[in-house]
Amino acid sequence: MLDTLGRNISYLRLSVTDKCNCRCTYCMPPAGVPTRSHRDLLSFEELTDIVRAAATLGVRKVRVTGGEPLARRGVVDLVGMLSGVPGIEEVDMTTNATMLAPVAADLRAAGLTRLNVSLDTLRPDRYRAITRTGELADALAGLAAAREAGFESTKINCVLMGGVNDDEAAELVDIARREPIEVRFIELMPMGECASWPRERFVSGDVVLERVPELVPLGSSGVAELYSAPGFAGRVGLIRAVSHRFCSGCDRIRVTADGRLKPCLHSAAEVSLRGLAGEALTDAIRAGIEAKPAHHNLAPGVRPSDTPRDMNEIGG
Repeated sequence: MLDTLGRNISYLRLSVTDKCNCRCTYCMPPAGVPTRSHRDLLSFEELTDIVRAAATLGVRKVRVTGGEPLARRGVVDLVGMLSGVPGIEEVDMTTNATMLAPVAADLRAAGLTRLNVSLDTLRPDRYRAITRTGELADALAGLAAAREAGFESTKINCVLMGGVNDDEAAELVDIARREPIEVRFIELMPMGECASWPRERFVSGDVVLERVPELVPLGSSGVAELYSAPGFAGRVGLIRAVSHRFCSGCDRIRVTADGRLKPCLHSAAEVSLRGLAGEALTDAIRAGIEAKPAHHNLAPGVRPSDTPRDMNEIGG
């Protein structure tokens, strides 16, 4: 379906929980999130109905997100339900991978197409500091299990933070040098927990190009500008939502775990889908697509995101 600006909306990010076993400093409050009862979250059947309705409007790709989606009990079954929806060509997942190792093969068998793994550092002590509760060894074990299970085109997502992990840019790029993985550097966005952080935390993706000058542009894929260099097995991606606004090419909508459609990550606007079915559900999704703004207005140190939600409640 085309929105009012002619953008083809074909991608749905579906949050299945706002809970996470980590407490990343830029994503969640230190104490975590208030405990929700099971009835506060969309059921697997409701989530599947939303995807089915979205597919009739042209959505072809679904990404299962959280919080941490593997924290939702039975998520492998949900993947199987979503992959069976007519019109859906791709079901992906974004995960911190710390709980991935035991279920990677099951996810693959259920129809999961690809994985994006959040990995902001390769240093165990720094990983614990950023995630507050996580262990780097668990995330690396999850990545290894994904390879064993046959997942291809895996992406690593690294949120760039000045004075925190930007000094590791070259080390993280080396993963793409050695392995057929796309390492993507995401500019820190001023929202939720980090909206009031000091300006120096918000560095441009250009830092990566400065640290690894041999990288050459390959073009773009979705929101990522792609780079590589001779001898690289993989690619490097820059997602520069702040310094290089790419809203004109945005093809996505988001649904939160409590049943609210967000036309834009950074907008306060939401459309309730809870309790809707059939034509009413399709019409509500259509209204959300039509409500997509031309662009966001955030800028580091100048204007924070308009969304009242933390990142873990939206799914990125």
